[in-house]
Amino acid sequence: MKRLNDLFEVSYGNKFDLNKMHILPRTKGGIDFVGRSSENHGVAATVNPIKNVQPYPAGLITVALGGTKLLSSFIHQYNFYTAQNVAVLTPRSSLTFEEKLYVCLCIRQNRFRYSAFGREANRTLKELMIPDLSEFPIWTADTFAVEDGISAPSDVGESSKTLDSRSWKAFQLQELFEIKKGKRLTKADMKTGRTPFIGAIDSNNGLTGFIDKPALHQGNTITVNYNGNGVADAFYQPIPFWCSDDVNVLYPRFKMSPEAGLFIATVIRMEKYRFSYGRKWNLGRMNVSVIRLPATPDNKPDCSYMESFMRQLPYSSQLSNDGREPLFTTEHPAATLQ
Repeated sequence: MKRLNDLFEVSYGNKFDLNKMHILPRTKGGIDFVGRSSENHGVAATVNPIKNVQPYPAGLITVALGGTKLLSSFIHQYNFYTAQNVAVLTPRSSLTFEEKLYVCLCIRQNRFRYSAFGREANRTLKELMIPDLSEFPIWTADTFAVEDGISAPSDVGESSKTLDSRSWKAFQLQELFEIKKGKRLTKADMKTGRTPFIGAIDSNNGLTGFIDKPALHQGNTITVNYNGNGVADAFYQPIPFWCSDDVNVLYPRFKMSPEAGLFIATVIRMEKYRFSYGRKWNLGRMNVSVIRLPATPDNKPDCSYMESFMRQLPYSSQLSNDGREPLFTTEHPAATLQ
């Protein structure tokens, strides 16, 4: 075993603020901007090159030093800048892609040593113990094959399928949705039942349990966390539910299919970098927030395009049953909306 600093030169990134930068697509010369997210290889956006600041070269590793996904580690296919609390690892000797990926996994296994809002990894990252170069398992070459699709992040806001954004239009959320707040429910008032309870978490579609209250909100809506660790995480809800007062519910003003709902929820999540535990996405801000979606010639959301795109993706057969009804299921059936 060796210290991470023995195998890599550890630097502490550019410490840039994404809110002060200009978004520019990678196809037009944009540079990847790496934050502390655990999604999309940490790439939050692509931005205009900064004059007199050389981006970090492709092939290096970034490590998130704080946040809820602390020690998220990724290899980067493209040149990049970083946000604050992101370390950059430069190998002191030549490493294969598979060896770098194995290092990322080893780093992530040390998460238990830290906490998101207490003990961060800024000072001690260099001291983490990982296998020596001579100790890398032989099986890494076969297990971490590039063709398995784990070698590079997708374009920000894009899927592995081609998205034609030329006909996309900017919409205020209040144009597309009526936005309603959730309702506070204390743990003392919660008893196990049959109604899904959606909380302000960043996983499991927001589902935190099932309660014995009647559902307050309809299915075929989108929930968006405006508070908590999962602020700006958005989820499509197929069936009636109750949600906490840290969650806003988006009721579509147009006919929205499950495919379109999932597509739009993904687009909404791309706004996550704008908000934080300190800058909440409250109802006032959410109403006037703008997202870009495929649009028809008469400037309405192009649901047909969104549905067609979603049906091309892996596991899309789980979205519908020959177009008749959604196949979403839960452990318990939802209660009837009262």
